[in-house]
Amino acid sequence: MPLAPGEFEEAWPRIVRALASFTGSLDEAEEYAAEAVARAAAHESAGGVTIESYAAWCTSVAKRAWLDDARRRSVERRLAPELARPDVDPTSDPVTERTVMDADDLSAHVLEGLDDRLALLFVACDEALSPASRMVLALRVVCGLTVPEIAGHLGVQETAAAARLTRAKRALSEARGAFHVPDATERGRRLPVVIACVSGMFTVGHRTVLDPADALADTGRQALSIADALVAAYPDDTEVRGLRAVIRLGLARRPGRVAPDGTGLALHEVDRRRWDRGLLAAGLDDATFAAAGDGRFAIEAAIAGLHSSAPTFERTDWARIVQLYGALEQRWPSPSVRVARLVATAQALLATPGTEPDDLVEVERELTSLETHAPAYARRDASLALADLEWRTGRREHATARYRDLAEVVAVEPLRRFCLKRAGLTPP
Repeated sequence: MPLAPGEFEEAWPRIVRALASFTGSLDEAEEYAAEAVARAAAHESAGGVTIESYAAWCTSVAKRAWLDDARRRSVERRLAPELARPDVDPTSDPVTERTVMDADDLSAHVLEGLDDRLALLFVACDEALSPASRMVLALRVVCGLTVPEIAGHLGVQETAAAARLTRAKRALSEARGAFHVPDATERGRRLPVVIACVSGMFTVGHRTVLDPADALADTGRQALSIADALVAAYPDDTEVRGLRAVIRLGLARRPGRVAPDGTGLALHEVDRRRWDRGLLAAGLDDATFAAAGDGRFAIEAAIAGLHSSAPTFERTDWARIVQLYGALEQRWPSPSVRVARLVATAQALLATPGTEPDDLVEVERELTSLETHAPAYARRDASLALADLEWRTGRREHATARYRDLAEVVAVEPLRRFCLKRAGLTPP
């Protein structure tokens, strides 16, 4: 019986953390965990005995595979300089026989106190790594995504994703040596980096998979599960609560983003009746708690709260959202925030009676600059914003040309279909 997605999401970080503690290497842990998972799938596909505890079975198989390889490498190293000596016994094993703990006992030993995903995240979010390296490492060792899946989420070639992952693991090994989970003091110091990484995981999923059919590829839901664990560990931290608010409110508003034919919908076309009201209420509760702080995620939560609580698109408080984006840009200056502020500014102007295209000149000038000079993700958003402004202000010929160009480069299928529709082309 195939493993359910939810079971894999729970088991994978347990297996990786147990193996990392056993082998002392996050790189080897990930490698042997993947091998054990493949063996488990082959075992059940071949009609083998049902695996009762997936994490324990895979951990045990992986440990024994690692020990077998360690013994083989040790013998090879010992014999290499002595191959000519007739008195060498190649069957002797100089490796001290290490007691192989029962997999369940090992798991219980390493799982005490700290959620496995958080433990691995705090390891991955080392200051020795770049933000891009932290992200690719987290997607692999925490979420269990394959290299092709990581490449798809990040919008890069598989070879580039594989190279990033290899560099990240090498850099971590060189900087820290044997695997160890940071202590409570160090975890507190790394917490802001961990929060940002979880936010990035959510953003990656939210932007690349508008309507996920595969739960294993739904990094948005996985990010929420990790945010829940962070709140359990840091219940009074306003930034942690702000992070969860942003994720909850984003997921609550995900239904209705895609039409039945698979075409993405513009913001004003979304059917708000399809939003998840329970998740929406929970997200607004988190946003209210986070409002006591003034950090990045407290502000992001306030913005998401305004979008979520508006009864209609037309009644959204765009003026307040513009103010909040201005505050966010001061706290966390990034091209994506700048684009969002400009979009909100344009929405506020368009909601004002009597607004003419000339009133949007400054906004369009800044968006055009971002379209040329910003990183790829912000360039795409700036182009979409410009196309929408041209469309809504009656400059359909310019908008159509821009949407046609976007349709050739946008990788997200619902968004590509939306661009084709506005360009007057029929999606294949």
